[in-house]
Amino acid sequence: MKKRSKQEQIRGIQKTLEEHRRFEVDYIPFIGTWTMPDEHYRYHQTGWDAAWTRFWRTLMFLFGWILTGVCFGARVVGKKNLRAIGKSGAICVCNHFNYLDTLFVRQAVGHFRSYHTMGPKNNKGGLGGWIVRHGGMLPFSTDHAAARNLNKEIERLLKEGKIINFYAEQAMWTNYQKPRPMKDGAFHYAVKHGVPVLPVFCTFKRKKSGHIRKLRIHILPAVYADESLPRREKLETMKAAAEREWRECYETAYGIPLEYLPPAGKKNK
Repeated sequence: MKKRSKQEQIRGIQKTLEEHRRFEVDYIPFIGTWTMPDEHYRYHQTGWDAAWTRFWRTLMFLFGWILTGVCFGARVVGKKNLRAIGKSGAICVCNHFNYLDTLFVRQAVGHFRSYHTMGPKNNKGGLGGWIVRHGGMLPFSTDHAAARNLNKEIERLLKEGKIINFYAEQAMWTNYQKPRPMKDGAFHYAVKHGVPVLPVFCTFKRKKSGHIRKLRIHILPAVYADESLPRREKLETMKAAAEREWRECYETAYGIPLEYLPPAGKKNK
């Protein structure tokens, strides 16, 4: 029997999870060491930390477009939708499909304006972890003191007009092209702080090898809360509107309707 390639194995896992509607499952094994952010984690960086952050952001600004352009053929679409929110702070929601998709978001909404929420395991050790921490990472934490500090930093950044990116699907599915259902977290912060949600959706061609080409980073129209609604309904309507923007972008870009595989157990009925 012919051994399946890595890409075929990944697509098989994604197929099974899609059939079971487990879109939030992170199937990629974690490699390395990490530390749960605690009360001493510096979400708000000052002094040398802030200087190193400016350095890495400048480096990504200067060379990021070369990396995305040469390796992925990336192009940003819909810049008018970013201009439409002006200097307002915003929550961004982007589909999570590549190890470098934070770079795609930076390319779209601004290397110096964007910050990125991530799971605690992204607070890694070593040089790589240090670079990510100084590149605008805002890791979540189960530590109550750290969570309070994170919330304060998110509030401060939004008041300064920054854009905070959430991977609202929760888990990364490599090279997966369909939009997946979103979780509530991003919309909780948008409603809490009275800021719009800026949907970003990436589309691309996919080779058999798994390599991405002709990447298009779509900045979609911002979603605003209906202030006449109760808090929970605000959240739900914003999430539904953002998911609709993603779906319409997917269907327009690929020329096909968004359809998931039949649920497990119903395929043969």
